[in-house]
Amino acid sequence: MTDALSRIADALERLAPPPAPPADPRAHPAYVWRGNSLAAARAFDPLPLARLRGLEAQRDALVANLERLAAGNAAQDVLLWGARGTGKSALVKGAVAAVQAEGGDVALVEAATTHLETLPQLFATLAPVPRAFVIFLDDLGFDAVGDARALRSLLEGGAEARPANTRLLVTSNRRHLVPRDIAEQSSAINPRDSIDDNLALADRFGLSLGFHAIDQDTYVDIVRGYADAHGLDFDPAEAINWATRRGSRSGRVAWQYVVDLAGRSGKSL
Repeated sequence: MTDALSRIADALERLAPPPAPPADPRAHPAYVWRGNSLAAARAFDPLPLARLRGLEAQRDALVANLERLAAGNAAQDVLLWGARGTGKSALVKGAVAAVQAEGGDVALVEAATTHLETLPQLFATLAPVPRAFVIFLDDLGFDAVGDARALRSLLEGGAEARPANTRLLVTSNRRHLVPRDIAEQSSAINPRDSIDDNLALADRFGLSLGFHAIDQDTYVDIVRGYADAHGLDFDPAEAINWATRRGSRSGRVAWQYVVDLAGRSGKSL
């Protein structure tokens, strides 16, 4: 009977092997937070900042903030908000890589927005490490004000606020993160209280960077930057037509056009 139980236990271990040990928080440029442990990012190869055209003001502000964090100085939590496909996520990764290339000891930790309740555990893991960390929450948004209150307390004033060596970098398509419900505001006893509650989370970020739809010249310039980097010739009129058919001009659309152009040219990227 004991032998049978041992064989069953061995079979279960093979089906469900023990989890991999957490990654060394000093050894890698970027990590992924799995909700209970750190894993090294398999490939961290951001776009060079020079290839992100039309974002010079946002780039300079973000890099300066990250340089202060890497140096152990006071730095802000950052909200990057605005139109989809305008380079928010690419700028976050590119800015971290640029500071690392200059010798700054800062690492990126990407945490899924579905794991927000585990952020205190992540902060506890990173707090004793002699290194700066950027906690990256990509495409964050809340359906209700109540869902945002836990994150608000982590940013400022909560019992488990994030440690000094970590800062949050959050991207969102919404400037205020929480949808503004006109019906709720009109039915509230004091509509101003409802509006203030919706804005309270966004106000916790000391640095707020807006990303807006780009004009045609900037779009073509972005395409040119990608095309030049990969040795591709392109027709500006064709690139504009590509964007027109998709109903938007953005860095993402520019890259999609260049991918299509490379494929038609028999090249890989």
